[in-house]
Amino acid sequence: MSLTLYVDSQFTSPYALSVFVTLKEKGLPFELKTVDLDAGANLVPPFRDLALTARVPALVHNGFVLTESSAISEYLDEVFPAPEYHAVLPRNAQRRALARQVQAWLRSDLMPIRQERSTITVFYEPATQPLSPAARAAADKLVRAASKLVDGPSLFTRWCVADTDLAVMLMRLIKSGDEVPQKLKDYAEAQWQRAPVQEWLALVPKK
Repeated sequence: MSLTLYVDSQFTSPYALSVFVTLKEKGLPFELKTVDLDAGANLVPPFRDLALTARVPALVHNGFVLTESSAISEYLDEVFPAPEYHAVLPRNAQRRALARQVQAWLRSDLMPIRQERSTITVFYEPATQPLSPAARAAADKLVRAASKLVDGPSLFTRWCVADTDLAVMLMRLIKSGDEVPQKLKDYAEAQWQRAPVQEWLALVPKK
């Protein structure tokens, strides 16, 4: 078995983190390679010709190449299924659908938060400017939804990869000191302390 994961060289992509966590949680050995997005290395060969979307993360499994983080995690959960490997999505159909809903929402909405609280503010330096009205409205939307979803240390009875994705979005606010209910702070911090996330944080270049 050969698995290679391509991530950004600054280790700020929440989507690359999501797949990294998936691989670690499943206990799958893999080679990690970095792509310098700042230099545009994703837009030229060889990476451009390897990855269909020219984006990270990209997974290569025995010559099969896949991009888009949620698709990669679903693929890995199907190819390396429970109980032999740790499931990263709920096995119950409705809970699995809810987890996918959370992942899709976090990737397609809340743009003002992502613009004003980029993952630079999560992994390197917190923001110093207050949220704009648009970003504050998006933050309120995130908090309302997360407050409905979170009722314990994980979204469901067991951890799933959507927990990591939601925690990163909440950390965009928490790390910069924006208002977040304590329940959600505790939830995000618990996710942050999981071993695979800590392994990722150890890879973040020091500035």
